[in-house]
Amino acid sequence: MGTASSPSSESHLDCDVLVLGGGPAGTWAALEAAKSGARVILADKGFCGTSGATAPSGTSVWYVPPDPERRHAAIVSREALGDHLADRAWSARVLDATYDGLNHLGERGYPFPLDEAGAPIRVSLQGPEYMRLMRKLAKGAGVRILDHSPALELLVDGGGAVAGARGIRRQQGDAWRVHAGAVVIATGGCAFLSRALGCTALTGDGHLMAAEAGADFSGMEFSNAYAIAAAFSSVTKTLFYKWATFTDAGGDEIPGAASNGGRSVIARHLQTGPVFARLDRADEAMRQSMRSAQPNFFLPFDRMGIDPFTQRFPVTLHLEGTVRGTGGLRIVDETCATGVPGLYAAGDAATRELICGGFTGGGSHNAAWAISSGRWAGRAAADHGRRAHTGAARQGAGTVGLRDAGARPFDPAEAARTVLGEVHPFERNYFRTAAGLGAALDRLDRQWEGLRAAAAADRDGVLRTREAAAMTAVARWMYRSALARTESRGMHRRMEHAGADPAQRHYLTSGGLDAVFVSRRPAPALATNAAEIAA
Repeated sequence: MGTASSPSSESHLDCDVLVLGGGPAGTWAALEAAKSGARVILADKGFCGTSGATAPSGTSVWYVPPDPERRHAAIVSREALGDHLADRAWSARVLDATYDGLNHLGERGYPFPLDEAGAPIRVSLQGPEYMRLMRKLAKGAGVRILDHSPALELLVDGGGAVAGARGIRRQQGDAWRVHAGAVVIATGGCAFLSRALGCTALTGDGHLMAAEAGADFSGMEFSNAYAIAAAFSSVTKTLFYKWATFTDAGGDEIPGAASNGGRSVIARHLQTGPVFARLDRADEAMRQSMRSAQPNFFLPFDRMGIDPFTQRFPVTLHLEGTVRGTGGLRIVDETCATGVPGLYAAGDAATRELICGGFTGGGSHNAAWAISSGRWAGRAAADHGRRAHTGAARQGAGTVGLRDAGARPFDPAEAARTVLGEVHPFERNYFRTAAGLGAALDRLDRQWEGLRAAAAADRDGVLRTREAAAMTAVARWMYRSALARTESRGMHRRMEHAGADPAQRHYLTSGGLDAVFVSRRPAPALATNAAEIAA
């Protein structure tokens, strides 16, 4: 079996912990691993500190002071939204870790605003300042950062344990190979080349690499998240549309259209004609607050001379997949281990069902999960990595695009377009049916078979090839899980099965490459009496 063409030179590095991904989860993992005494390398597909969904935006954070009543109320308040799949014990752990993490940021210089009493307000973060500080803290702790260095595949030892990775350096035109005692996948979710801000590079690369090493997934049916945006903008700040009036082309208000609970109405109308919005329900104080909190939201409007508070503007829905969804790599214990020795997952690359159930938003719980899971995964990876035998022989676990399976090349751009055609349309992904899911899977399965039978990509095409393969794989896990859940729960909607089925209150594990499997796991027990609810 041949391998993909290699650059003329390759950097060989060794460390205890390799972190793949330089967003919030990745930088927290790298920071915690380094603070634990591990030698740490972080490889980012872009420039660590500016790439990913968080860096260009502001985000709310699930930050609650350690008051028992407030913590309990915060946990219970979101359970119904996620259709009762969240685990209260995990939620409590996340609140603890997030509280400590944000306090640490404050101590290290993050400019939190102050309330009237002079106390810091730590319920949101501005992405540019946040990620600039996280890069600084990671480097200050001794983390070596490889920018513009996407990973292509994991390395495994003779026993199947993950022991490093290899990738390319896009600016230098060469390659890197890192031998590590443990690896943290923090590559973010899969947004299927959505136009959503910061999501272009989020193509499920880490999901594919982990699956090739034997990892599986959970909650992939909860991956059909669409976010509202102005039709001329990539900024998806759905919260602001809480103050919007939605109208049709003739100016008539659309009954039921809303940012929360009414996005399906917007999607229905977009299938037949344009939808417009005006943020006319925000008073003057709220308008000033919105501009202060999220200045990038208003940039496209200002450039076009539109006042979104007084003038109508066209809107659309951008697919954000597993970025705003809750599906991702299944974690098997409190260390964020994946079940594959030496491999950990954090942030949007990992499932957020444990704290969100079947529904979440763009920040809040996801932002808290990135902080907490990153910290846990980094510490555990450091412990494992220092104990691992670094002298073991390693081989690549990668498949599509990396090793010849035949002489036929394929066009990664065409393969990507095929995936997008199956996952972006509302009628396939938002309003799901057994017939629609089955037909899409037939096409995606055929594409996967073609990718598996293709020749290895050359140096110039290998990254795009791997991205197309990753998106194909993620779509197959997503739709197989959606087909198996014959109910509507969380963000997952089956048109022929309206409403949640109490008998299906469980988690779905999915995985596999050539043959995708789906199986059930029990969800945590529901609180059934006043004492349990108050606990």
